[in-house]
Amino acid sequence: MNPVLRRESRREPRRTAQGEVVIRLSIPHALEIRGSLVNISPSGFRVAHGYRALEAGQTVEFTHVEASGHARVVWNRVFGERVETGFLVLPI
Repeated sequence: MNPVLRRESRREPRRTAQGEVVIRLSIPHALEIRGSLVNISPSGFRVAHGYRALEAGQTVEFTHVEASGHARVVWNRVFGERVETGFLVLPI
């Protein structure tokens, strides 16, 4: 059998990245999430963490080794206790 091929839909190249990421939520309450940077692109980044309640569309404040600012949650994937979240960096 041939494996199912998935068409690459990314618009920008990603590169592997490392380092701590701090995500701060203000709504519905003040909360700080710490995670690890997985990869990065010119307009976004992916973080591995353990917080399952992030929702697509939610806006957060972030800081990691290469940037800081505001970002929007685009997607979440849950793998047991590990959660990966993709973020789109918002313009200033």
